[in-house]
Amino acid sequence: METEESGGAALEVHARERLGIALTQRQLQQFSRLTDILLEWNQRMNLTGITDPGQIAVKHYLDALTISTVLPGADGISLLDVGTGAGFPGLALAIAYPGLQATLLDSTRKKLRFIEHAAGALALDNVRTVHARAEDAGREQAHREAYDVVTARAVARLPTLMEYTLPLAKLGGQVIAMKGRSAFDESNQAARAIDALGGELFTLEELWLPGHQHPRFLIVVDKVQATPRRYPRAAGLPARQPLL
Repeated sequence: METEESGGAALEVHARERLGIALTQRQLQQFSRLTDILLEWNQRMNLTGITDPGQIAVKHYLDALTISTVLPGADGISLLDVGTGAGFPGLALAIAYPGLQATLLDSTRKKLRFIEHAAGALALDNVRTVHARAEDAGREQAHREAYDVVTARAVARLPTLMEYTLPLAKLGGQVIAMKGRSAFDESNQAARAIDALGGELFTLEELWLPGHQHPRFLIVVDKVQATPRRYPRAAGLPARQPLL
């Protein structure tokens, strides 16, 4: 219990001081409850290798909330979290921003069952899930160029990730990719893919999480032109033959 309280306190302090986010008591309780649910389900399926509540608060929740530094407002924005896994950054952003409409996409159905259970338990009516591969969703009318913001964390290297995400962003929208120390190299490697898919590199933001020796980066790509109809290519091709 002491660790959980310290995790909640750390989240509250760092969210306010580092990101300017004032979490309410209800939101802090939702994050605490999410930790309980995550650890409970993690005993039955592999959702996260991080099992200390304090580390969950920093490495999952606070890391997800760094997106607030580049998010163009939140109320009424439609956000798609591609390859959401255990729900990050999507679930954390949905808690912090009740006015955000968050769609969490993953190709693994059992992970989406966890997210659906957690969203129900936390009374998050601004969360929905989509069971699909990103390449397939990007060719469907319901999802293609349908979202204001598309996020992704630990999904693929940037040349491949751009083909997963840019077809899903609205014209005038953005893709926000969460990356580690490889961010600069990946941005250079993805230059052709970004251009071919209708994007334009907007900014690369450096961020530091408490207790981390290396920075995190947010790569923000603007959607400036419609993605050509031939993209995304068939499932698997973006990973095997990235646009380099």
